[in-house]
Amino acid sequence: MGNAISLIRLALTEFLDNLRTFQTLQERIQRSPGLPLPNPSRSFWSYPPSPIAAHISQLPTHADFVIIGSGITGTSVARKLLDSAHADGYNVKVLMLEARDACSGATGRNGGHISPPLYHDYSSLKRDHGQAVAQKMIKFRLAHLEELRSVAEQEGILAESQWREVESVDVYYDSNMFEKAKTKVQTYKADLPFDAEHHQVHEAQQAIEKFSLASDTLGCISSSAGAIHPYQFVTGILAKLLSRYPDNFSLCTNTPCTSISPPTPNTPYYTLSTPRGTITTPHVIHATNGWAATLLEKFRAKIVPFRGNMSAQRPGQSLPLPKPTTQRSFVFYTRPIGYDYLTQLPTGEHELMLGGGFAQDGDEGYEAMGNTDDTTYSKRIGAHLSGVLPRYFGEDNWGKESVLLEEGEGAGEWAEGRVKALWSGILGISVDLIPWVSRLPRVVSGRSEPPLTSAVKSEKEEGGEQVHVGAAPGEWIAAGYSGEGMVHAWLSGKALAEMVLGREVEGGLGEWFPDIMRVTEKRWKKAKAENLLDALDD
Repeated sequence: MGNAISLIRLALTEFLDNLRTFQTLQERIQRSPGLPLPNPSRSFWSYPPSPIAAHISQLPTHADFVIIGSGITGTSVARKLLDSAHADGYNVKVLMLEARDACSGATGRNGGHISPPLYHDYSSLKRDHGQAVAQKMIKFRLAHLEELRSVAEQEGILAESQWREVESVDVYYDSNMFEKAKTKVQTYKADLPFDAEHHQVHEAQQAIEKFSLASDTLGCISSSAGAIHPYQFVTGILAKLLSRYPDNFSLCTNTPCTSISPPTPNTPYYTLSTPRGTITTPHVIHATNGWAATLLEKFRAKIVPFRGNMSAQRPGQSLPLPKPTTQRSFVFYTRPIGYDYLTQLPTGEHELMLGGGFAQDGDEGYEAMGNTDDTTYSKRIGAHLSGVLPRYFGEDNWGKESVLLEEGEGAGEWAEGRVKALWSGILGISVDLIPWVSRLPRVVSGRSEPPLTSAVKSEKEEGGEQVHVGAAPGEWIAAGYSGEGMVHAWLSGKALAEMVLGREVEGGLGEWFPDIMRVTEKRWKKAKAENLLDALDD
């Protein structure tokens, strides 16, 4: 009897602990993310800082289009808006507001992978949205590899952006997880034959030998992917836009948008407040991802901030250095939820860029949800990331620790041990795991739109004729990439710019943009945070 009472007491204690954790989590994700905090943890990507890192244009009192956020999404939107308007002979004003330095959010703090989830969630996409929609989503993700290369080449920043093709290797240590993954690959290859040849299954011994992995590796699945220096890619393009469109593009870093007011009879535009003054505009474009719900209250518990952790590490001396023909990235799956991801830089000390650690330590996964403090990183996850690489590759394959380079750019800037830097960044998790990309319905934005008479007007560069430019005034968003921004954000921003310009037909969006990413009142009502864990179980 006493033993039974003890078991009941333990069960009740565990239930109450879980209930308190759930209630705390619910409260946290319902809060405003606030503004990005000053003095974020030092990202290895962002040093040395770009010449335009702290660029502050003169703040205009009015702009035709205001983009909030200077990461990969905002940069994609700005480039498409400016290039298309210029090509059509329109003289438009685009303002980009950034709370901190340029590209100081998730883009400048991520893992540098262009490695789309493919077989991983194809079956669940097919189940939930149908085969045609699932395949369109996969093609959209795959298109980013060539799109980012093409953009870097067009802008003359291919070398500095470090864009490269890699072989992506998913590593499994649990037999059930590996078997489940192989089943998904079979389904994927059967339904998408155009990409089938890029996916190969490697059983234990073959995987260990081919990829120099630890002896307890049960198998791998390899595919084609890419990698990039995200900070240099984005800041490189922003610098080009400032140079190319000096009279049309303004970038105001360290100028957060603190509020958005709806139009009034006296001011038939949105009014955006900043510490440096106010701006009126007919179009507000939200490109703030994890911070979207700060200015869009109705997105609280729809796009949930999540603090991820990253590191830059020196490789062991016995690890083979990357070659043009053998560059790789890795994803290590050690448990059903969460993974570690790794890519290696092609220059310098060939640093290993390792991130992840989610759910590696008890409730740490819950601690990351709703957490927007990127001024520090999780010490528990930092400890995991700092020690796990020799474990993944095996001590013999890792070898002695790297010898510190004493010369060259950045010498003395970083820690001298294996781990050069640890930092964090804020992701935006969509609770239905699909990005949100389109015009915002009034019920979601919470604000009325400016009247049609406030639409953008421009004189043609030739002839001086006044014409309307773009779609009807409103608010727009591209956010909620759930940790996969590098294979969603650029083309989402490009698609959004086409929508804002009223060029959906001309831009061919029907052919390549997945409509499941559009924001509708029905989808907004259906998306609930409590469904997120069920989706992750897939």
